[in-house]
This record gives sequence, C-alpha cells and structure tokens, in this order.
Amino acid sequence: MARNPPSQVTDGFALTGSSSLPDPATNAYRKDLADVGLAGRVIASHYAEPLARRLIAPAKLVVTPSAEAEPIASLQEGDQLLVLDISLGWAWGYGPDGRVGYVPAEAVAP
Repeated sequence: MARNPPSQVTDGFALTGSSSLPDPATNAYRKDLADVGLAGRVIASHYAEPLARRLIAPAKLVVTPSAEAEPIASLQEGDQLLVLDISLGWAWGYGPDGRVGYVPAEAVAP
C-alpha cells in the first residue's frame, strides 16, 4: 500500500524556525496554564493573572508538586507567593525571590 506524502500548506501560513522559551525557573508556564504576562511568548491552554497571597505557615518551594521534591527555597510565614493555580493540594506560582514553584496549599492564606 502506497503512503500519501505529507500534506503541505498552500493557503495560510506555516510555522518555521526554532522558538526561544523563557526560563521556566523564573517564568510561570506549563502546557495547561501560564502567567498572562507571558501571552504571546508561550502557548498554554489558559492564562491567569497571579494573585498575591501570604503564607500562613513556613513551607518549602519545590519544582514539582511532590513532598519528595528537592526544595529550591525555604519560605517563612508571612512571605508573599504570587499564585497562579491551587489544585490537588498544591499552590503554584512565584516565590518571594521570583522563582517559580509549588508549596503545599495548606500553607497559603485564602
């Protein structure tokens, strides 16, 4: 059975070249959600405006939402977190020094 050659775009446009994504350590984006300030620079299903919240308990900022994840910062009660998402027991956003990560949701004030 002969295979059809790949179709080519004849009307419209084609995306070419490499993309240069911003540093994920200091720019909050995932496939499902990104900081609205990154619209036009990254593609995500949804965009959100970060909401300032205070920690009500000390917490470790970690790269992945897991109790076993290596901490990237130790946060104190009263520190500000710019939150983009709270789900499955984790809050995701920017820590006080601008690094992106997760903290346990119970450490974040409502």
